[in-house]
Amino acid sequence: MPLKTTKPTNQLTPRQLQLLKAICSFQASQCYSPTIAELASELAISRSTTFEHITELRKKGLLSAYPGRARSLNPTEKAQRLLEALTDHNSSSCPEPMGIPLVGRVAAGLPIEAVENKDYLSLISRFGTGDDLFALEVTGNSMTGADIRDGDYVICRRTALADNGQLVIAIVDNENATLKRFYRQKSHARLQPANDNYDPIYSDNCRIEAVVVGLLRKF
Repeated sequence: MPLKTTKPTNQLTPRQLQLLKAICSFQASQCYSPTIAELASELAISRSTTFEHITELRKKGLLSAYPGRARSLNPTEKAQRLLEALTDHNSSSCPEPMGIPLVGRVAAGLPIEAVENKDYLSLISRFGTGDDLFALEVTGNSMTGADIRDGDYVICRRTALADNGQLVIAIVDNENATLKRFYRQKSHARLQPANDNYDPIYSDNCRIEAVVVGLLRKF
């Protein structure tokens, strides 16, 4: 009797790959995860079909989600490696450098001895890797007092908890993502800007998506 074979867990159908790319693209442009309805509309398929593909992607370890939360679909580290490999395969075959050469230190005060290192500086070398780490491009000027400007990139670590005063990525009313300082008050949360031209956001329907752990700026 012939043996029954199964597909490798990382083998995707064209529709599953399309769905995974759509989730990543949506997160990059909107700063939060899409809903099943939004994905179904974008791909012109039914919600039930979308849900079935999402279930398969989760079984293959390519998507994580929190049951009962509308915007919790997130590509795993495995999915990110897969998409990066596909991108590399479709572009140049030349290997990318590990990062920017880190050749030493420079004093912003008194001069120090110049000692050359042989190392590389990259986001991975500074922040590590993991499904909970991601970056967002900042739009707007509400956080200039915290030296976060329009066009900067913030490095974020996904978490549902934050301490008072921490910089967070928060989802307000299950829709809008914002970068603010978080303060927990008696009956609501206060999301505090760092610019006097902007008012605080008070919300009793606020979800912490991540805390900010780093900043990247290009002059």
